[in-house]
Amino acid sequence: MTQQDTSEINSTGSGLPWLWLTIIVLVIDQLTKYLTIQKLDLYESYEILSFFNFTYARNYGAAFSFLGDAGGWQKYFFTGIAVVVSSYLLYSMKKAAASQRWMNSAYALILSGAVGNVVDRLLFGYVIDFLDFDLGFYRWPTFNIADSAIFIGAMMIIIDALFWAEKREKTKELTNDNE
Repeated sequence: MTQQDTSEINSTGSGLPWLWLTIIVLVIDQLTKYLTIQKLDLYESYEILSFFNFTYARNYGAAFSFLGDAGGWQKYFFTGIAVVVSSYLLYSMKKAAASQRWMNSAYALILSGAVGNVVDRLLFGYVIDFLDFDLGFYRWPTFNIADSAIFIGAMMIIIDALFWAEKREKTKELTNDNE
């Protein structure tokens, strides 16, 4: 098998093998949430650094407790959104080339976060949050590993769109012109 044959195989395979990253982050997310509810009482805080605490909080809504006091229907609403987004991410990973490490990593991270928070909603009716940053002049809303994974994955997609997508298209056009 030549070098060219190898690169063609690597660039055409599915991105689904990147689900390993989803599984690892999902396990870390669920383990940290389990430890939080085992070790801390609701709203109890444990100082790690002067500006960073582990604080057990329950989020009945979405990011920043959006719709947190809506009466319960939001659990199904956010679960439905997560199922749709997760399905789209799985489809995108299946269509993406295995060699697209950046985008497959981004999809896997967002998927792990979506699934992690859905597990909480289905098991408890709320999402377990525990990462608490208080800078003195500003306190960030408490969040979790799943939220972090969603944020990092989304930022990766934005970075790709802003800086690399156009370059990829130009390279693709040049390659097509030379054929």
